[in-house]
Amino acid sequence: MIAPTVVLIAAFLLYPIGSVFYYSLQNYNVTQPYDDGFAGLANFRHMFTADPLFWQSLRTTVIWVVAQVVLQLLLGLLLALIVNERFKARGFVRALVFSPWAVSGVLATGIWVLLYNPTTGAAHALSLMGIGSGDTAVLSQPTSAFIAVIVAELWRGVPFFAILILADLQSVPADLYEAANTDGAGRWQRFRYVTLPHLRGAIVLTCLLRAVWEFNNVDLIYTMTGGGPANETTTLPLYVARQALTDFNFGYGSALTVVSFLILLVFSVVFLRVTKYNAGRD
Repeated sequence: MIAPTVVLIAAFLLYPIGSVFYYSLQNYNVTQPYDDGFAGLANFRHMFTADPLFWQSLRTTVIWVVAQVVLQLLLGLLLALIVNERFKARGFVRALVFSPWAVSGVLATGIWVLLYNPTTGAAHALSLMGIGSGDTAVLSQPTSAFIAVIVAELWRGVPFFAILILADLQSVPADLYEAANTDGAGRWQRFRYVTLPHLRGAIVLTCLLRAVWEFNNVDLIYTMTGGGPANETTTLPLYVARQALTDFNFGYGSALTVVSFLILLVFSVVFLRVTKYNAGRD
């Protein structure tokens, strides 16, 4: 009964994963076929000891993921709390808040590239917030390109947290708030002792999912900056794409992918253990 499912999983999941691990131990460069062959751990040795761009891209990835998850969580929680209240035009405000989540990465890139263009006039407004100088393209400056890309992804990613947290907010029993009001709890106390504990499971899960997705984020960064200027916005997945799809160095690209996979695996296990996700659900 489960044979068709097992075959599909093996064909579309297990085989590609196995291929990546296999090629990570090979010299496989389409532009240099004369060097192809078994390399053992040479790709990994080169990665950790002779490739400064690997460490730079890993550092950029860590900063990117931490900044995105923390800021998206805080802003998403704030928006969810706001749109959970009763006020006029609440449906319209909810649609406005959630709409960026429906925008594709390429379309979001087009919107923000226009906003960052100094000739459109929006760059001046951004310069008032400390992003760029208003007369130069922020995406071409090493000091501002990374911040500009972070802001663009925040606009697209915040609704993810807002949607899931709002859904969990609406399941908080009203009796708990009534009991808190009876005990004289203020707004902050109700949030701290009633709302936040109820949201714990949703927050842990959304943070984990978003961390994994942001770690693997390629489309928006690639289409906005291509990893530049001076590799300031080159994350590890973008470096993998460059090695495999631009330089055709599939062996080294596979080795980078294996390391990325192990990083995410270890992070996910440690994160779930530290946050005690199952205990939070119980």
